[in-house]
This record gives sequence, structure tokens and C-alpha cells, in this order.
Amino acid sequence: MKTNRFRFAWFRTAPFFFLCIFPHPVFSQTGPSVISTFSIVARDSAAEELGVAVASRFFAVGSVVPWARAGVGAVATQAYANTSFGFRGLELMEKGLEPDEALKILLRADEDPQKRQIGMVSPQGKSVTYTGSLCNAWAGGRNGMNYAVQGNILAGEAVVKAMEKAFLETPGTLADRLYAALIAGDRNGGDSRGRQSAAMLVVKKGSGYGGYNDRAIDIRVDDHPEPFIELGRLLRFAQMNYCWNTAWTLFTAKRYFEALAPMEKAAQLGMDNGEVQYDLAVIRLAAKDKGGALDALREALRLNPKLKNQAEKDNDLAGLKGEPEFENLLKRK
Repeated sequence: MKTNRFRFAWFRTAPFFFLCIFPHPVFSQTGPSVISTFSIVARDSAAEELGVAVASRFFAVGSVVPWARAGVGAVATQAYANTSFGFRGLELMEKGLEPDEALKILLRADEDPQKRQIGMVSPQGKSVTYTGSLCNAWAGGRNGMNYAVQGNILAGEAVVKAMEKAFLETPGTLADRLYAALIAGDRNGGDSRGRQSAAMLVVKKGSGYGGYNDRAIDIRVDDHPEPFIELGRLLRFAQMNYCWNTAWTLFTAKRYFEALAPMEKAAQLGMDNGEVQYDLAVIRLAAKDKGGALDALREALRLNPKLKNQAEKDNDLAGLKGEPEFENLLKRK
């Protein structure tokens, strides 16, 4: 099967917001450690994307805080995090409740609502942020149409204000804007205890691997001295892979001309990736651009000469067989 080779296999090629917790698990008489955090939940109406980004002085914050489902909503649950707020919040929004209505139900059923912090956004852009009165200072949030920002154990209110400003003023994709908010929060003090982990989740219907799930971008830095730099490095590859997945899903549905634009973008983001350039050749050829296909294939083989073995047998390149330039590219030295 074609999906078993390098296509969609970003994990083979990868050399390529927010919460704050204690650096080691700490347990008290009142329960598990507080997840101090700065995070953002947001929506991009044009792209039909929902996302969460989070950072913290806590190991693997991405395993706790971010929750999102395409067409349903996004949730960040933190402070003394009740992780059930994630899946339960999504379930309530899926039933048609607005974020503020879902929040009231979650808090009403919780045993320690004053210790919780949560942000929620719906597919229509409605949002809510909540900070319990017993969350550790500085704690609070800001929200508006399409976003909610919140944090606790922060350097100060300037953190969430800077995040809000960066999200609203940064151009680009939802992921670009979430990352900009993360960087702005960190530059304004971030988690008052320091840095350790960060994560980003962006969902869109049918945008995951092979079109089978909604996880367009799902990256985590669990433990790193510079988690924001590392997350940015991963984000470049994640954005490339998002475009690549989108293009190949369209290609397998024989929607060749629609597949071309996202594949061209993937190739721009992955200029040093031979496999991406190879699939650009395949999709250009399917879209009746034989010259462009040869150009992309030449670059793919320059970056990774081992792809000659694939090209020799690939039915997706059958339209180039017999072309002098194609045959010359496959010659063994």
C-alpha cells in the first residue's frame, strides 16, 4: 500500500498554548500537584480550525491540559487540573451547549471549583475563561471572540495581556498565531518558576494522517531547557506535514488540481526534504505539469539519491517513463 512508504511518514523525516506546574510531582493532603499554566484556546473561522497551546514548568504539560475536537470545540484545563473537564467539556459542547453554559455544569459538579482554571472556545468562536479564587497568584485570564487566554502562577497580568495582543495582531495560520501568543507570554515573564514543557494541538475535520482523524497538528515538548525554541522547530515540520497530509488525501481521492496548492506549500516548508519534493513531482504530474514534475523529481533525487529505487517502480510516475530527462535522472553512476 502506498501509505506504507514515506508518504505521511513525517516521523521518519523529522530532524525538524498554555500551563505551568511544579518541576517534580508533588502531593499534598489536598491532592495532586497544581498545574500552573499559561494557555490559549482559539478558533480560525476561515480555516475551520480549533486549537490549544500551552506551556509550563511541569513535565509533559501536553498530556494534561489541551483538548480539542473538530467541529466541537477546544478546552484547556489547568491549575489543580480536573482532566475530566477536557472530555466532558467537549461532550457538552457537542450537545449544543455554549462554552459558558458548559462551564457552569462542569463547575457545579466539581468538588473543588475554586482551585480550577479553564478556557473554552466553540466552533462559532464563543469563548469563556474561568479562574477559581483559590488558584495561585498571579492567576487570571482574558477572552473575546475566537479565543480565551488564561494562566496561573504567572509573573503577572502582563503575561496574558501580551498573549492576547500577539494572537490578535499576528498574521498567518492559527498555529502561527498560537505560537506567537506563547512566545509573547514567555517574553513577559511566563511561568514565574521557569520553563520545562510546551505543546500545541490544532484540529480540523479530516486533516490528520490519511484523512482518518482531525489532528492537523499535534506536537509536544515534554522536557527541554528551551521548550519554546524546540516547539518552534517542531512546528515548522508540523506545518509542512499538515499540508502534505492534506495534499495526499486529495490526491488519493483523485482531486489532483486541488491537491497541488497544499503540496506546493508543503514543498516550500520542506525545501530540504527529498520525500516531500518527490510527492510534489507525483502531484504535479497528475495535474498535467510534466516539466514541473521533472524539476521536483530532480530536486528530490539530489536531496535523497536512494529515492531512485522508488522512482524506477512507481506507477505514479509512469507518465514520465520514456522521457529522456527522466531516464537520465535514474541512471546509476
